[in-house]
Amino acid sequence: MVATAQDFRDKGVSVPLLVGGAALSEKFAESRIGPAYGGPTFYAKDAMSGLRIMNELASPSKRPGAAASHVFPAGVDAEEAVSPGPSLIARSSRVRTGLEIPRAPSLDRRVREVSDLREIWTYLNPYMLYGKHLGFKGNFPELLREHDPKAVELHALMESAKDRAGEFMKVRTVWRFFGVEPDGNTIHLFAPGAETPLHSFTFPRQPRPDGLCLSDYVLEPRGNERDHVALFVVTAGEGVRERAEDAKRRGEYFLAHALQAIAVETAEAAAEWLHRNLREDWGFADSAELTMQQRFTANYRGKRFSPGYAACPNLDDQQGIWKLLRPEEIGVSLTENMMMDPEASVSALVFHHPDCIFFSAADARAGY
Repeated sequence: MVATAQDFRDKGVSVPLLVGGAALSEKFAESRIGPAYGGPTFYAKDAMSGLRIMNELASPSKRPGAAASHVFPAGVDAEEAVSPGPSLIARSSRVRTGLEIPRAPSLDRRVREVSDLREIWTYLNPYMLYGKHLGFKGNFPELLREHDPKAVELHALMESAKDRAGEFMKVRTVWRFFGVEPDGNTIHLFAPGAETPLHSFTFPRQPRPDGLCLSDYVLEPRGNERDHVALFVVTAGEGVRERAEDAKRRGEYFLAHALQAIAVETAEAAAEWLHRNLREDWGFADSAELTMQQRFTANYRGKRFSPGYAACPNLDDQQGIWKLLRPEEIGVSLTENMMMDPEASVSALVFHHPDCIFFSAADARAGY
């Protein structure tokens, strides 16, 4: 994206540039892409933010000021370009504190390879696989049960693609539980018995009264007993890009797309599968009545949060996960932009607190 922004600049393009989504952090957009572009550069964390920005740019009265405030000269760090808001570190009263600390099952680093994909694929989200990746309109599971011709045909094609994927695809995982202590908007992770943190993560707090921060979900130590979080990385992407390109060269365009879609959703399914196992090992297994659809909507105790998303938008947090877990061993590396390679990979921090919810930390800087 930096190179593309530079190409636009070299070609004389100077219209406002919108970048964003989960693939980018605001800091990277304003400290790297903006200076490379030289023109107005806006970060939109989601579609609604993009719409708001476009409304400003479409307004004759608002456009000049908005554009002028979003030009980032080369050499100016994004954190210096905008004055930070007030420091917000007060713990939210919406999160309970007097809970029992559940015992972590193990503090050892664990690595596992899953060659039999059948169990992982029971966690595939059909709404994402068929709707998001393949563009199917409507409730795919329901229409498949009703033998809708289009749903039946697409399902058969995807089952054939899964057979091809099963010939080479592997799921690899690495995870570990860490002792953890909260410190304002920061959490410190410790090795067993250590007094000095291995690493610390600082998260944004919602810039509003009683705003939430991920650090709120960590319980204070009780004597020598610390709370715990789990970190993990899963991947299903090894060899996918090469086989998709081979399929394209043979003219099998649906297969090429399907293999990549299956890989991305297999990684998501593996994250769901591993998270379920972590909950069981942690001592709060899902109820027998919990459906897979309820798992897809995280209707269980605790939550997992990935860098780049709403509650922890700073992609640089990936560096901390890599430092602590060393996912290179399972074949996953980080790009310059803190993206995972291969793409069909998921990283996350897992919190057990029963009050965990997903939330947006609007204006990430306000929490730092």
